[in-house]
Amino acid sequence: MCRPAFRPALAAALALTTSLTALPALAEMPEGISHFTLPNGLETVVIEDRRAPVVVQMVWYKIGAADEQPGKSGIAHYLEHLMFKGTDRLDAGELSKTVTANGGSDNAFTSWDYTAYFQRIASDRLPLVMDMEADRMANLSISDDDWMAERQVVLEERAQRVDSDPRALFAEEMNALVYDNHPYGRPIIGWRDEIEALTREDAVAWYDTHYSPEEAILVIAGDVSADEVRRLAEEHYGAIAAKGEAAPRIRPQEPPKRTTRRIEMTDPRVAQPQMTRSVLAQERDPGQQQKAAALTVLAELLGGSVQTSVLGRELVLPGKALWVGASYDGLSLDRTEFRLSLVPADGSTPEEAEAALDAALAKFLERGPDEADLERVKTRIRAAQIYARDSAHGRAYDYGQGLSTSLTVEDVNDWPDILGAVTSEDVMAAARDVLSGPGTVTGWLLPGEAEAEAEAEAGPPAPPAATPPNPEQPAPAPQSPEVQG
Repeated sequence: MCRPAFRPALAAALALTTSLTALPALAEMPEGISHFTLPNGLETVVIEDRRAPVVVQMVWYKIGAADEQPGKSGIAHYLEHLMFKGTDRLDAGELSKTVTANGGSDNAFTSWDYTAYFQRIASDRLPLVMDMEADRMANLSISDDDWMAERQVVLEERAQRVDSDPRALFAEEMNALVYDNHPYGRPIIGWRDEIEALTREDAVAWYDTHYSPEEAILVIAGDVSADEVRRLAEEHYGAIAAKGEAAPRIRPQEPPKRTTRRIEMTDPRVAQPQMTRSVLAQERDPGQQQKAAALTVLAELLGGSVQTSVLGRELVLPGKALWVGASYDGLSLDRTEFRLSLVPADGSTPEEAEAALDAALAKFLERGPDEADLERVKTRIRAAQIYARDSAHGRAYDYGQGLSTSLTVEDVNDWPDILGAVTSEDVMAAARDVLSGPGTVTGWLLPGEAEAEAEAEAGPPAPPAATPPNPEQPAPAPQSPEVQG
């Protein structure tokens, strides 16, 4: 919720096609995972984990900021706030107070592709939170007082998290340039002037149109059985009538990119220059996750560890950069981004640091990955996935996010095996797609020396909104894929 706090050539294509013909058989349903759909269209996933008497309930709506009408940016996130304002039988804030009184926690978050709500609570309280979550799916009540007050809360949230942070402002500029036509170019929280114009009628229309069982996914993880969850889901959610078949999620798509583009932004609060380079990349699609798997491995190879990654060894260890990274997340409904990030070493100019990065990338494209590095990276990715299974919340998140971005339960199950089958040829095909050719957007966020001097004459500057990047930690992505409460 945002509680008062709060993704070149023919030879390369042929290499990828050849390498994918030897994929292993797809994984069966993992032990303890169940999947069913209620008659009203509510898709449900149950993840049994008996190690602790705790349960996580998540409800994901397949609607997000990228589905908003032009001129109404921020409505998905705004309604997320209003979902905590009460129903016909619950007072404003009563749901969260009840969860807390029963020893649990709750929150929500909004993405371009989904909006999700969750509670973590003792497993014997599952009927309680199911009852309250189902109630606000069907019976949200937005009073005349609540909608205006909560709109102001959202504006203050934007002021705190975006307007006062040069890196967040830079992220908005980058996103707007990376996406010429697709609504991923709009901020999830919304543009300030459009947030100011949102009304109660806008919120009610969004809720009435999109908050319905056939547009939702229920994920229950923890100390439960599939039979128990089915019975409770039928009891609490089953009576909510569907509002019709879920409409296709058709959005404006990006045209082909023919040029490279650059952007610079200066701000006196920035302590060190920071570079971000983005290019559009393939997302994970139902039954077609191999390219996304190769991009996932490529990002880890290039920038996963300062000590062992390709760019870490080429740039950070020799002192050419203070920090360098690569990132990719294929869980989006439409084309996502592959990103490179760089902080120059002290005494190195942005031009010198970027030239060193380009040289390192050209070297990688010429030589390809070391096989030992590739196996090490795949092992590390696999280990991270195994460790993630220790968290019921994390496993629930994997299925909820996957199903919310068009994947099937089988796609989520198969992902580890598809990652494990990635070859050097797959990685190089992916590298040629995202590291060469037109379409990149390179942005530099620079210290504003002239502005800083002017402010020094006028008086002491405000404290920086963001601390300079730690060389051991990744620089922030151009924009977080979620706005969380």
